[in-house]
Amino acid sequence: MADLALIFGAALAAACCVGLLGAGALRLLRGRSITVHISVLLAMTVSAVAAGVAVIAEAMFLSPHDLEVVLITVSAAAVVSLAVGWLFGRRLAAAAVWADQARERERRIEKGRRDLVAWVSHDLRTPLAGLRAMAEALEDGVVADPETVHEYHRRIRVETDRMTRLVDDLFELSRINAGALRLSLSAVPLGDVVSDALAGTAPLAAARQIRLVAAESGWPTVTASEPELARVVGNLLLNAVRYTPDDGTVRVDAGRDGDAAWLAVADTCGGIPEDDLPRLFDVAFRGEPARTPRPGNGGAEGSGGLGLAIVRGLVEAHGGRVDVRNVAGGCRFVVRLPLADG
Repeated sequence: MADLALIFGAALAAACCVGLLGAGALRLLRGRSITVHISVLLAMTVSAVAAGVAVIAEAMFLSPHDLEVVLITVSAAAVVSLAVGWLFGRRLAAAAVWADQARERERRIEKGRRDLVAWVSHDLRTPLAGLRAMAEALEDGVVADPETVHEYHRRIRVETDRMTRLVDDLFELSRINAGALRLSLSAVPLGDVVSDALAGTAPLAAARQIRLVAAESGWPTVTASEPELARVVGNLLLNAVRYTPDDGTVRVDAGRDGDAAWLAVADTCGGIPEDDLPRLFDVAFRGEPARTPRPGNGGAEGSGGLGLAIVRGLVEAHGGRVDVRNVAGGCRFVVRLPLADG
């Protein structure tokens, strides 16, 4: 028993020395990946076994040949252990990264959902209160002259239309986020879509003397779903007109870039703060007060900060992308879509 206790003590001492070295290595590598940590742990375990075997073999006066055989055996086990540990360490690291990304995405979605509820509640509360007040005034006969009654009816219709558009935007956004959007792709002449969108935006632009300028030729044909593409172009134009000062200019251009087509909408809004650019397409994001529509420039017809979020969702559903950058005097939105075959 005394010999066994001595053997155990010697092996334990050798293993503890290796363990202390391994603990120091893990401390130095604490910022590295999970794969590195698992590999170090396996190497430390195998090294502890090898150290214990070597110490006991030396104490028992084994022949060099026998000691070499034992160490080769331990080395073979070490190679297998390290290979398996490295492989499963990579899988574990990938799973941990995926889980962390999933949690972060879930947090962003939940924050976006809360922000959306807050923005929509704010956007609905004011018009609903106004509708209730006007309805009560008409019901109680507080207003009786025909001109005022007509104005109340007009304002009720305007606010109802605004809330209808907001609900439509919410429905469209929910379809995009739920993956329920189904596109009927075909070859769509981009020039025709832009022409229709310009015609729809022209009354608001004319009321504020904003010039709408579009290229006369060079419009490519893209692979897209025409209703959704029309909404993308319409939202971009309406956004540009809302934020462009009176007597400004909104310019629309398009062209080809390799196997993709691009559409650009530029305005003279004065630019967007650089910190706001990455968040411009987020749900319910409206930016600084300077980028908030003022009364009389289309703000009453706003979409609760959903217009650009819908643009990004629809463009990405087509396999394209949209980005924005500041240019001299304003900003420029660029949409890239696949070119139609031929």
